[in-house]
Amino acid sequence: MLDFDQAQTLLANAAGPLPRSEEINLADAAGRVLAADLDATVDIPPADNSAMDGYALRVADWGAGVRLPIQQRCYAGDVPEPLKPGHAIRLFTGSLIPAGADTVVMQEDTAEADGHVEISRPPKPGQHIRRRGEDTLAGSPLLAAGTLLEAAHVALMASQGLARVRVFGQLRVGILTTGDELVPPGQPRATEQIYNSNGPMLAALARGMGALPVHVLHARDTEEDLLAAFKTLLADCDLVLSVGGVSVGERDLVKPALAALGGELSLWKVRMKPGKPVALANIGGKPVVSLPGNPVSAYAVFAMLVTPLMRRMQGRETLFPPISQLPLRTDHPRQDAREEFLRVQRRLADDGSAELVPYGHQGSGVISSLPWSTGLARLAADVLVRDGDRVAYYDLRHWLA
Repeated sequence: MLDFDQAQTLLANAAGPLPRSEEINLADAAGRVLAADLDATVDIPPADNSAMDGYALRVADWGAGVRLPIQQRCYAGDVPEPLKPGHAIRLFTGSLIPAGADTVVMQEDTAEADGHVEISRPPKPGQHIRRRGEDTLAGSPLLAAGTLLEAAHVALMASQGLARVRVFGQLRVGILTTGDELVPPGQPRATEQIYNSNGPMLAALARGMGALPVHVLHARDTEEDLLAAFKTLLADCDLVLSVGGVSVGERDLVKPALAALGGELSLWKVRMKPGKPVALANIGGKPVVSLPGNPVSAYAVFAMLVTPLMRRMQGRETLFPPISQLPLRTDHPRQDAREEFLRVQRRLADDGSAELVPYGHQGSGVISSLPWSTGLARLAADVLVRDGDRVAYYDLRHWLA
């Protein structure tokens, strides 16, 4: 078996970024990956402006009890007159700073009456003034290629006047479930059958990663069915994920099917729990990852091993989300010959510190543990872990995004 870290690195490098890109409307950019570096095109702010509702004046004109005549009322979007000596101009947040003014006094420190304003607190030069270009300067780096665009990035690009942006093509994922015992949800089910949860689950996980699940197919446990399904997926998709049929049973036929299509396994079996039966092949330049059939195992392998590969294929700059170290609450010492990934909830202890609480039943078929969990706690192989020991925590909000 391959060590987990080696398997994760191998999978993360199993393919490069997609060669295709497209230009899309800015309104559709959230969730996509920037394909080219962007530089700022305008200064933000484009001119000095007021950070407050208040009055623009010269510090030299202020004095205790001095009442300055109000020269003009200037709203955001107006062009102010040059400030006359010994005067003040009424401003509002976003108003341009008049030529000749060197400070802004917020209205809370003023009293206005009869067309004059009295300043109750000594002003400081430059206070409450947003300077031109203090946010971004035209020509300076704005965003790097590989950035996963979110609403904040959209706001930044919109502030530069960008209406369209070039992004990497959307990753097309094909999903194949296997097993004669599976029936689709909503269909009649015999006693010996179970509903197919892996197909819908993996499609949802792929969408959550910003990928497009092009096909969700099911094949019976025959080599003919498997070959036909794999051919369809490889023709239409960038990445293929199969579930089940990759262990060592008599009807685990995925490996022979991959070999028949010219796929050579570069990985088979990983030293992790849940999730030991994992395979990686490359067919026609496209990666095929075979996941274990138990839904919890498939979920854990997808989160820990498949998502870094997907991020690389999407062109993302960051492949591995952050990992924290938190104390584990456990009723008994834990130790396993494999890296163990426990389904846990991150909770706050009585003193306000964070801790990890495992789900009561860690069996690989316990699907109810998945929506309960906030993340996975990694317990190192062959290491005794006691109550309160700190372990690596993989927050699924980040690892599945």
